[in-house]
Amino acid sequence: MKTYPIGATGPTTSRIGYGCMHLSRAWDNAPLTDDERRNTQALVETALSHGITLFDHADIYARGKSEQLFGDMLRQSPALRDRMVLQSKCGIRFAGHPQPGSPGRYDFSHAHITASVEGILSRLGVEHLDILLLHRPDPLMEPEEVARAFDELHAAGKVGHFGVSNHTAGQMALLQRHVRQPLIANQVEISLLHAHLINEGIVANQAGGLYASAAGTLDYCRLHDIRVQAWAPLAGGKFATTSGFADPVIRDTAALLRELADARAVTPEAIQLAWLLRHPGGIQPIVGTTDPARLAACCAADDITLSREEWYALFTSARGARVP
Repeated sequence: MKTYPIGATGPTTSRIGYGCMHLSRAWDNAPLTDDERRNTQALVETALSHGITLFDHADIYARGKSEQLFGDMLRQSPALRDRMVLQSKCGIRFAGHPQPGSPGRYDFSHAHITASVEGILSRLGVEHLDILLLHRPDPLMEPEEVARAFDELHAAGKVGHFGVSNHTAGQMALLQRHVRQPLIANQVEISLLHAHLINEGIVANQAGGLYASAAGTLDYCRLHDIRVQAWAPLAGGKFATTSGFADPVIRDTAALLRELADARAVTPEAIQLAWLLRHPGGIQPIVGTTDPARLAACCAADDITLSREEWYALFTSARGARVP
């Protein structure tokens, strides 16, 4: 698989990453199962065999159990660690934790960031994390606290590089003013059906069209060597379920995806990912399927280059209107 550098200073990884959120689907205190362990092993082996090297986690996924499953797999096969770039996220806190009655919230305090990293490293069973992302913007963020946490984690060799998730250009600029380490990645939702960050570049100054809160996010990332990672790049499977076809936009776009896929003997999912990969900003899809065969099929996107006409045909179909 072809590769991307993550930022100007970060590691080089596969163009497609694997998202580990659903390694466990039980967001409760139920014990891990043997089926979950077997499927985790199969998914990681499939990813590695197809050239995927970036594995994306978060401390909240299945309340830590997805990281625990991955860590158990690494403890059984420790040599695999050297073939991986491990990335995780922190900053989201569940309601009722640690005190009953506390609300769901975001927390970029020094204490929470450093404690979260310790938990991540323990669950994964590793000594260092290659990349740490701040998960969702915290309105109460004090950048100086974040900077202190980043400095301590970096100096201790616990985190190699840092980035963000779901942040706008202004939020990244504010944070970067205070932290020493360059922000090397921003993981945001982007797909053929959720293309607002791409669409805003052509609807600015159109009546009712400017997505003001996200304006300039992709361009900011390109200007500052911040790798854009796409979560939910397959639009949550909406093009794959017939129930979604009641929407004429989804129905027509699904038909076009199938036509382009059949012409290349690949799956429609591979075409969806190729649409993202065609963007010159170097968008890195994070695929989270729990089906090894589907994951393997998605990797075919790495060998597909859509024409400008094909890209725009999909874009206009999914947005339900021609470009202005």
